[in-house]
Amino acid sequence: MRSIVKAVNLNKYYDEYHALRDINIEVEQGEVMCIIGPSGSGKSTLLRCVNQLEKIDKGGLWVDGELVGYRVVGNKLHEMNESQIARQRLATGMVFQRFNLFPHMTVLQNIIEGPCQVLKRSPKEAIEDALELLARVGLADKRNAYPVELSGGQQQRVAIARALAMRPKLMLFDEPTSALDPELVGEVLSVMRDLATTGMTMIVVTHELGFAREVSNRMVFMDAGQIVEAGSPEDILISPQNPRTQSFISAVRT
Repeated sequence: MRSIVKAVNLNKYYDEYHALRDINIEVEQGEVMCIIGPSGSGKSTLLRCVNQLEKIDKGGLWVDGELVGYRVVGNKLHEMNESQIARQRLATGMVFQRFNLFPHMTVLQNIIEGPCQVLKRSPKEAIEDALELLARVGLADKRNAYPVELSGGQQQRVAIARALAMRPKLMLFDEPTSALDPELVGEVLSVMRDLATTGMTMIVVTHELGFAREVSNRMVFMDAGQIVEAGSPEDILISPQNPRTQSFISAVRT
């Protein structure tokens, strides 16, 4: 199986704060990895490094076989410019806690903006893809609505469709249900559950342990910028070995 994400001794600092400490992970094509852990453990920072919203300070990171942020010339590494980074970033789609939809655009316009402006697809092709994606996330009837007219759950489903419209090889989800009212969480998780069955490679930061157990091939528990424990959902949720993992799982379930 081909590796889509590979991190080797990845480190990230914010001044004196050591946000990520020697992270080593590998995510294969078609795999769903769920990352859990307390706030401030580095989960979101890791996703932002994968999507090049943050620059790593030490170690190596590869996405779809390409070294992230650098190109190798001879035996030396050279930092990529912004256009080169933007090209690499197209391999990933990211869904944030907040929906980040353009408020002045309709749902359909939000979804076709990237494919038309960045990928230079024809409006006809982009609209056809967008309508298929809206049907897939259960919002075919909202194509002409504006974000303010939608519930939080509906906005997040549009955000997922917008990310998928760029045809990424990897989807990153950064606690996509944490900003939603409890009754709206299920509709977003249902879309993500469906996406997982299609073979999309996914890394999901989440506090929804039941969802993580259901859809993930592998789970990672992070704390204080480190991977404390990794394994199957059963390994992490049913029989965790590390005392820190045990206390976290116990606290979340109570």
